[in-house]
Amino acid sequence: MRRELKPNQLLSDPARKRVAGAFLLSEARHFKSRGRPAGCHRLASIVLALACAFVACSPNRSIHESSRTIVDELGRTITVPGHAERIVSLAPSITETLFALGVGDRVAGVTSYCDYPPEATLKEKVGDTLKPNIEKIVGIKADLVIVSTSSQLEQYIENLEGLGIPVYISNPRNLEQVLQSITLMGRLAGAEDRARELVSDMRARIDRVASSLESAERPRVLFLLGTEPLITVGGGTFMDDLITRAGGRSISTEAGGEYPQYSMETAVAKQPEVIFVQFDEKQLPARLKQTPAGLTNRVYHLDDDLVSRPGPRIVDGLEQMAIKIHPEVSWQ
Repeated sequence: MRRELKPNQLLSDPARKRVAGAFLLSEARHFKSRGRPAGCHRLASIVLALACAFVACSPNRSIHESSRTIVDELGRTITVPGHAERIVSLAPSITETLFALGVGDRVAGVTSYCDYPPEATLKEKVGDTLKPNIEKIVGIKADLVIVSTSSQLEQYIENLEGLGIPVYISNPRNLEQVLQSITLMGRLAGAEDRARELVSDMRARIDRVASSLESAERPRVLFLLGTEPLITVGGGTFMDDLITRAGGRSISTEAGGEYPQYSMETAVAKQPEVIFVQFDEKQLPARLKQTPAGLTNRVYHLDDDLVSRPGPRIVDGLEQMAIKIHPEVSWQ
């Protein structure tokens, strides 16, 4: 009598995974080698797919040879490879960070939105940010997946970890936490020295902006992500933090939620002096053109990638935002 292999045994013991993979492949071939109804052929395909998943996750990678336990940015305790060789990034900011840390050669897969640096576009695509293709991730033998926190990804994370692929979650909420996240990812990827250099340079630039704005007044700022309806940024987001550090006062800091809908009446009543938009400036609603920002032509479109991706280039976004808010300052 064949001994039954339970699912929890297959996922908890590397040796059992190998056995399970061989077992399932054998069963798949058994179905195909004998004349079976169409339904059985479909079952054989399913069994074969499961077999491939288990074989792809078999312990021939570093996580089973040398692993360590760490805590990710959501406070989750996970076991990761001692030296991950096939990393999958599920966010553009994470991809940028990994390349900036000098481990781009170990990035095996990225999302369709990962377009910087240019070398990232040559990597295997594993779907978009919110709908990664688990089959592709398994197929490229990922030994570590790094994601940016999102409730929509919860099920994908559970599925990946169920297949034995560790998932590290990055969760920066402000500029300081972006620096901390880069430091932690440097430790995760074994690039601590480069992470220290990168963070040191970024912090020096942040400090220069702060020093230049010590005596500057703070104009009222409205940051718009969309117009129908108005979508802005609330408190507790790194965009809100950027506005403050760039010498402005966001008029929507007290709005509920991270990216709340904002009424036109409230926006006009608060008389923003500077407006940043993530769309063509010409599409600014007519009523906002009558605010101080509109009347003085202080409506600006910044490079979206610089202010919306919490990675190494976020300081570029800070500097550009500070220059727009405070053109009177002598920037060097």
